[in-house]
Amino acid sequence: MSAVIAAGLLGSLCLFGGNAAAAEKFTDLQHALWAKDSIEYLSNRGTVAGYGGGRFNPDGAVTRAQAVAFMAREQYPLGIPEAGADAVHYKDVPPSHPFYKEIAAAAAKGLVGGYADGSFRPDAPITRAETAAFLTRAYALEAGKQDKQLSDVTNSWAADPIRLMSSNGLIGGYSDGTYRPNRTVTRAEFSVFLTRVIRFEREEAIEAKDWDKLLSYMTLNEQVGQMLMPDIRMWNGKPTTTVHDGLKAIIHEQAPGGFIVFDKNIVSAKQLATLTDGLQEEERKAGDIPLFLGVDQEGGVIQRIPGGTNLPGQMALGATGDEGLAEQAGKLTGEELKALGLQLNFAPDLDVNSNPDNPIIGKRSFGSDSDLVSRLGVATMKGLKESGVIAAVKHFPGHGDTTVDSHLGLPVLMHDRARLDAVELRPFKAAIASGVDMIMTAHIAFPAVDDTHVTSLKDGSSVPIPATMSRKVLTGLLREELGFKGVIISDAFTMKGIAEHFGEEQAVVRAVNAGVEIILMPKEPAVAQRALVTAVQNGTVPLDNIHESVKRILELKNKYGLFSQGESLSAKLASLSKIIGSDDHRKVEKTIAERAVTLLAGRDGQHPDQIRQGDRVAIVSADVEQAKQLENQLKQAGASLALKTNVIELKPGMASAAISAINEADYVIATSYQFRNTASQFNWSDTQALVEGLNKLDKRYVLLSLGNPYEMLYVNNVKSSIAVYGKELPNTAAAVRALVGQLAPQGVLPVAALATP
Repeated sequence: MSAVIAAGLLGSLCLFGGNAAAAEKFTDLQHALWAKDSIEYLSNRGTVAGYGGGRFNPDGAVTRAQAVAFMAREQYPLGIPEAGADAVHYKDVPPSHPFYKEIAAAAAKGLVGGYADGSFRPDAPITRAETAAFLTRAYALEAGKQDKQLSDVTNSWAADPIRLMSSNGLIGGYSDGTYRPNRTVTRAEFSVFLTRVIRFEREEAIEAKDWDKLLSYMTLNEQVGQMLMPDIRMWNGKPTTTVHDGLKAIIHEQAPGGFIVFDKNIVSAKQLATLTDGLQEEERKAGDIPLFLGVDQEGGVIQRIPGGTNLPGQMALGATGDEGLAEQAGKLTGEELKALGLQLNFAPDLDVNSNPDNPIIGKRSFGSDSDLVSRLGVATMKGLKESGVIAAVKHFPGHGDTTVDSHLGLPVLMHDRARLDAVELRPFKAAIASGVDMIMTAHIAFPAVDDTHVTSLKDGSSVPIPATMSRKVLTGLLREELGFKGVIISDAFTMKGIAEHFGEEQAVVRAVNAGVEIILMPKEPAVAQRALVTAVQNGTVPLDNIHESVKRILELKNKYGLFSQGESLSAKLASLSKIIGSDDHRKVEKTIAERAVTLLAGRDGQHPDQIRQGDRVAIVSADVEQAKQLENQLKQAGASLALKTNVIELKPGMASAAISAINEADYVIATSYQFRNTASQFNWSDTQALVEGLNKLDKRYVLLSLGNPYEMLYVNNVKSSIAVYGKELPNTAAAVRALVGQLAPQGVLPVAALATP
């Protein structure tokens, strides 16, 4: 490799350009399609500009001044500096010249020079020789291995830069073996030359894992884009299930670091794998940094995998207390996500659900004991990591002891620091010690760590600063005190804990200054991007902080193989049926669900009331579809028992009617489901009335807890009850097996508010 040529090279100077404004759309590229990608690439970077009205004039000659302007825009992250009236000494470039400051900046760096007569000739067309010279002065190229002989280069004053570019495949000759160094260059040709050099240098940086170098070739807009992860649920009023024009525009113009996928984006496993493959393919067309494609796949009530092994949920795992099962759960979840083209899972949930009145976490938590949450959380995280999927644990510093849902408001946790260390922070400390790669913040205020208040945009009141925007929490506590080295991602910015009190622009700037490195689900991604670019340009957000954050993101993408070429789409689709919902995965799902069945009340202290041969079984539920699911599973599990079943809807305030309808039943399954509301304010009166009626009639029955397992706190005199921690198919199938005597409850209640009998 030869030494870097030209004394005027930029060395370690970062080469940036562009801004967060929408790229210019050109309508006159029909006859320059060979250069269209390059022109659009540079337009998206903010490097090239047209003449207005959608005209780029691709066949027009690029002047020396224009060429310098294009390169200068690639060099300055915060805008080209203003030049003084005496900065340029060329007699034909007065301060009034439209490209005066660009020429001044380039001349100061030794990128360009004038002629012996003191002129610069800014309006003269640039030649192919000058193009090679300009570009090799601006970029630290080294000699490559390609040996292309160009017959008319030897005697050119630009022979060395032409050969240097040619050796790297960045320029080519004509069919007769000439380069024609004195031929003028069109605007389209210059765009292609410049794009080739930028892309080449970026590819070299990626190949060498030189993230500092790659950063130096990323525009400020692009760097900030890496820190944004929008959702893509809807476009033009329809769910996004394919790579449409709206998505293409976002990828090419905003350069996002990734996307989060939701139910609305999913039709089937094949469709989802096709969508994720298409997203990455579109990103390859736009650039060279792969997307994070993330999803909430906790299992249980929070599930996304179509036809997959969705598992019984985290509290069900908590009831088993089995770290081995938790690791298996994480591993199989990761295997299925990776097969679908998803590399980032916003799980496991490390919140310690110590408050029965928590309206949003509940059974999404492993339990109320910080040691249990730590053990199972780390094991699940380990399983995900083994499968090559990033675990983003949540919600730091802890969402388990709140009575406000941060989707709907701003919770405040008033515990002192000693309590936070003993409970809420303990699982996160364990995760950090085990090498967690990503942590999600909570939109919750923690006055014991940061008692700062700010003025709410909602009503002008004084509100405490949430962890997502607190430098004391994210940088002081998480980074410096707890020693976290990975990527910090926010919870969704569409949640009211953020959206109601802080405008999008203020919120993203505060969050990034606090230490957030990826903004999840900004309400208006383009607005968020412009806000951050502007904040860097005016010094509100230090550019060094952006560099540090983006470097962590790039390192994490590399760590999990995102820069490597993956399988073809056809190969991915062919393997789906062997992975998604495989027999081995289903066995783990079944084992967890059955091991989780927990006795809440039993006449013998060991079992719920049992269903017997020939019983007439009534299933009473406020959810008829749920009751029918249980009925079907009961018919399968109890096929040899000759059971007769019927479904009775429990309407609000109509418990007496339900009791009258079960007179003929021998056995009653009464379902209970409390989740996404406050347990103490839930309408337990119907459940209490039903239990009292069943006791009075001396019926065999079970109060079947399908949600948060807090029934025993609010319903008295229950004689028979089990908890299965979910109303999904594996949970209810396990419940039915326990009721027909095919398995004994083994689970241990993982919340301390109740005591296992």
